[in-house]
Amino acid sequence: MRKIVCCILVLLGCILACAAFPASAYADGGAPNLAYVAGSGPGISVIDISQKKVTSTFPLAGNPRSVYLSLDGRFLYVAQPALNQVSVLAAKNGQLVCTAHVAGNPSFLSYDLQTSTLFVAGYQATSISDIDLSNCAILHTFQADAPVYGMAVINLASGTQNNQLWVSNGNNVTVFDVETGSKQATIALPGSARYLCVPNGFWVYVSTEQGSLYAIGLSTHQILPLLSGGQFGTMDFDETTGQVYVPDSLHKQLDQVTPPDPSATTAPHEPAYAYALDGAPQSVAITSDGQFGFVALGSGQVAMLDIPGRQVIQTITVGGNPGFIITGLYPPALGNTPQQASIIDTIATIAAYILVAALVLVPVWFVIRQNRKRRTEMQKE
Repeated sequence: MRKIVCCILVLLGCILACAAFPASAYADGGAPNLAYVAGSGPGISVIDISQKKVTSTFPLAGNPRSVYLSLDGRFLYVAQPALNQVSVLAAKNGQLVCTAHVAGNPSFLSYDLQTSTLFVAGYQATSISDIDLSNCAILHTFQADAPVYGMAVINLASGTQNNQLWVSNGNNVTVFDVETGSKQATIALPGSARYLCVPNGFWVYVSTEQGSLYAIGLSTHQILPLLSGGQFGTMDFDETTGQVYVPDSLHKQLDQVTPPDPSATTAPHEPAYAYALDGAPQSVAITSDGQFGFVALGSGQVAMLDIPGRQVIQTITVGGNPGFIITGLYPPALGNTPQQASIIDTIATIAAYILVAALVLVPVWFVIRQNRKRRTEMQKE
C-alpha cells in the first residue's frame, strides 16, 4: 500500500512538472467562453457563449477593425485605423493598458506565439510594425512592396524562432523571416491578395479582391484555386478537422472548405458545405473545440452556429457594423497589466516548482524513513 501511495505521489509530481511547462496553445485563442466583436455599436461587444448574449461592452473610438486576444484571455489587442493606433486593453474590464501609433490605417494584426510580439499593418502603408506588448513600443519595421491587406504568422518548428510572416500585398503574398525581417519568397497571385488564413497543415489560404480563394502550398508554394465569384471576408478554421470557414458577403453565406490532400495538384469540389445567413457575413470565429461558430454580419448582428449540427442556433444583436470577431477564454481575475501578469506568472512558476519538488522529495523521504525503521528493528532483534 505504501509503495502504491509513493507511486501516486511521484506520478502527481510529474504531472505538475508538465503543468509548469505547458504545451503549445492554439494560435487563434478560440476557447469556447467569450466572443469579442469589433465594430459593434459601442466599439467592442463581449458575448458570453454559455449565455448566448452580450454581457459587456467596451466603448472604443477609432473604428476598431480587428482584434487579437492573448492566449490566457487577459489582454485584447485592437487595431484602430481611424486613429492610426493600436491599443492594448485589459479583457476583464476594457481598461486601456497602452497604445502604439502606427501610420497607414492599421487594420490587420498577427501574433507570434514563440516570440510574443504583435505584427501590425494597414492598407494605406507598405510598412509592417513589430510591437512589444509589454509597453507598446515599436521594435522593428518590415517593408512590403505594396499596401498590406492581410497577415499571418506561421510557426515552422515548436520552441524555436524559425517562423515566417506571410503578407498579402498587391498581387503577391510575400514571405518574411520573422527574426530578421528579410524576404524569403514572393508568390504571385492572379488577383489582388486580401485575407490570409493558416490552419495547422500544409496549406495557406488567401482570398483576392476579384472574388477568388486560393490554397498555397506551405512548402511548395503551389497555388490551387478553390472558390470564385464571391466576396470573401476574414476566415477562421476548425482546430480539430482543419476545415476552413470563409464568409461570402456577396451570397450571404458561410462556405466550409475541406483542405486538399498534401500532394494534390487539383482542388476538390468546394465548398464542401454552405451555411445560409440572414445578413452579409464579414468575419467568422470557430471555437477550438469545433462546436460553435460565430459570424459577424453587416446588419449589426452575430449569428451563432452549431458546427456539428450545421445550423444557425441563435442571432445576437450587437449594433453598429461588426467587421471582426474572435473567441477565447474568460479573463483571469488578477493581472490587468503586463507587469502584473508577469509577476503573477513568476509567482505561479515558483510555486509550481516548489510543489513539484515537495511531491517528488516527500516519497523519497518516506522510503528512506521506512528503511531506517526496518534496519533499527532488525538491529534490535
